[in-house]
Amino acid sequence: MRVGLAAAARVAPGGEVVLSDVAAEMTAIAAARASELGLANVRTRALDLERIEQPDGVYDVVLCRDGLQFALDPATAAREIRRVLRPGGRVALVVWGPRARNPWLGIVFAAVSAEVGAPIPPPGVPGPFSLEDAGRLARLLTDAELADVTVGELPVPLRAASFEQWWSRTISLAGPLAKRLAWLPEDAAQRVRASAQQAVGPYQTPTGLEFPGVALLAAARRA
Repeated sequence: MRVGLAAAARVAPGGEVVLSDVAAEMTAIAAARASELGLANVRTRALDLERIEQPDGVYDVVLCRDGLQFALDPATAAREIRRVLRPGGRVALVVWGPRARNPWLGIVFAAVSAEVGAPIPPPGVPGPFSLEDAGRLARLLTDAELADVTVGELPVPLRAASFEQWWSRTISLAGPLAKRLAWLPEDAAQRVRASAQQAVGPYQTPTGLEFPGVALLAAARRA
């Protein structure tokens, strides 16, 4: 949402931005935020990335932040992005980089996995690190017949004033993970929390927790 709102401010007054999400609740929040900011050039739509119900070649630019990795079929989503771009139109998207280089979330996944005795998320299920491989991400865009594909790294460190702040923020961001934790018996949930608290030790500083992080930034063009 923040990316779309920033884009709307930059292209005003002559340009228009459509903010979309598969969840209507999120588009309602986006519409309210745009109104608060006085952005009259914003429209919102509930759209599925794997079936974008928009005409062919209707957009100059598609921006996608932390969305493609959650698509059940990211190849189909990439083709849909190309379809709605006009010839010469551009796409820029961001996904999370390798899990090992994003301990702010990887630590929680590891703690839950150890407790339940199974990988989290399960193999084949979309998740934050589904597209952590830069080569795979580039191939997705190339296979969708997009041109001038580039993939680079973007540092995204995360800071939190305390373990409590980091824990609550991370759990709230990872919805399915939060549900999994809620299903655990109280003693198991406490073990997960204790394991995570121990694992964040190397990232403790005098002013709180400081985690490294990396995202992948990809760009391409419809020929």
